[in-house]
Amino acid sequence: MPDDPDRTYDHEALLEFGYDRPRRARVVERSVRQEVGEIAGDRTRAGVDRENCTVAVRIEARDLVALRAGVNTWTTLVEVAERTAAAGEPRR
Repeated sequence: MPDDPDRTYDHEALLEFGYDRPRRARVVERSVRQEVGEIAGDRTRAGVDRENCTVAVRIEARDLVALRAGVNTWTTLVEVAERTAAAGEPRR
């Protein structure tokens, strides 16, 4: 059954990621924010915000399957950004 473009986004997940320093949160937020609107699909949408040491990713979906896929996608994007930020920090 084709997706109805007039259907609303009835499902939502809020993922929050906390960091020990605002700088780390800023690096992660800027890394994943680039992907907002770039991931193909008409069944989900997402937004990224940051407040101090917390990065929040809000995912809205038209159905639960799409919500699960969105959560998996955005969790992976954040994990990659975290690993990259850690690898780029100076050694002590």
